[in-house]
Amino acid sequence: MTTVAYQGEPGSNSSTAARALYPEGAELACTGFEQALDAVTLGSADVAVIPVDNSAAGRVADVHHLLPESGLFIVAEYFLPIRFDLMGVPGTSLDQVECVRSHVHALGQCRKVLREGGWRTRVSDDTAGAAREVAELGDHRHAALAPPAAARLFGLDVLRSGVEDDPDNTTRFVVLSREAEPVPASDRPTMTSLFFSVRNIPSALYKALGGFASSGVNLTKIESYQMGAGLNASRFYAEIEGHPDESRVDLALQELRFFSSEVRILGAYHAHPHRLSDRP
Repeated sequence: MTTVAYQGEPGSNSSTAARALYPEGAELACTGFEQALDAVTLGSADVAVIPVDNSAAGRVADVHHLLPESGLFIVAEYFLPIRFDLMGVPGTSLDQVECVRSHVHALGQCRKVLREGGWRTRVSDDTAGAAREVAELGDHRHAALAPPAAARLFGLDVLRSGVEDDPDNTTRFVVLSREAEPVPASDRPTMTSLFFSVRNIPSALYKALGGFASSGVNLTKIESYQMGAGLNASRFYAEIEGHPDESRVDLALQELRFFSSEVRILGAYHAHPHRLSDRP
């Protein structure tokens, strides 16, 4: 049985993603992203299912700073549609609510309903954790923004359903493992994730990325991270379409390595169908 670590509590979006990916797996709920990654590193879990970015709130910054040092590999990706309900203890009415609890990202993804209600907000460690807190308080003045499963799990009433600002709200998760599990090159669309550090010379980034353009490799994401407190060149996280064994990708990576002091492939994995849904 695969043991799956995730940040949050049962009933959270991370728990939903973990169950979708490993329906027969054993869940290991962790208090933070670092604890979930450590569980895999130390062998308490086989994989970790971690959110990396959201269509409304952007990247999950904490995760991107932890990935380079974790020593883990990305073996899969998963896109989860995000739904939030406003929920309270049984018998609560909307006019009784004074304070809404949830994770900071969930609060940011439900700004419209919060403005309409004029409620105070309180940040919780997790969306499902916010629902648990409201259930434990038993106070009609407190409500939670959480996934629909949390209301059933903690016996709360749904006061308003589907309150996310964007009906297409989606979070992308990655699956992290101690061992690299690169998929073989094939006709199936493949993504490759990598970290690299350019040499601290003029135009190094421009030249390092030039190989992707000249080789016709689509660079779908690039994000920078300053290393330490100095002014040295940044470390970059990038995602590209294609497999490292493809000739065009190999040529692009060769040029990247020439202008970089470090290049590390984090994983080659099949593209999730959601990524391809908007393409002609």
